[in-house]
Amino acid sequence: MNVITGKVWKFGDNIDTDLIIAARYLNTSDPHELAKHVMEDADPEFVKKMQPGDIIVAGENFGCGSSREHAPIALKAAGVSAVVAKSFARIFYRNAFNMGLPIFELKECDNIEAGDLISIEMDKGNIVDLNRKVTYKFQPIPEFMQELLACGGLMNYAKAEMLKKQEAL
Repeated sequence: MNVITGKVWKFGDNIDTDLIIAARYLNTSDPHELAKHVMEDADPEFVKKMQPGDIIVAGENFGCGSSREHAPIALKAAGVSAVVAKSFARIFYRNAFNMGLPIFELKECDNIEAGDLISIEMDKGNIVDLNRKVTYKFQPIPEFMQELLACGGLMNYAKAEMLKKQEAL
């Protein structure tokens, strides 16, 4: 079972890719540089306060706006272990999996508070709020998408598949 546990950072609806990583920082694609500025325009202290493994919980339409891959790259590089939201912009949804950032849709996000400790059981479709002792159900991620996450994203998955084929020859 793949389980992610972390402290919650709470954001609202329509967190767009410019709030995740502002366009003024897109003169680099270095994940470590991008990580220094993640969520800066939504919460200027976020990177200083968060700890690796923490989880973002948000409202509707997380990751809307431009289709840049920098947004999930920056979140992952900053140490965000997962994003849970009521819904995701479709291009962000795909980019997150391609970059190896676990994301989960949960309609009950309003019930989870900033500072809560939650545990996400990816293959069971459970999010457990360890502070409130409440379990929420979400649609489990398809097995292939879990494989992408386990490999760290689409590129790593493709490399692993090519290696398997070469070794089989």
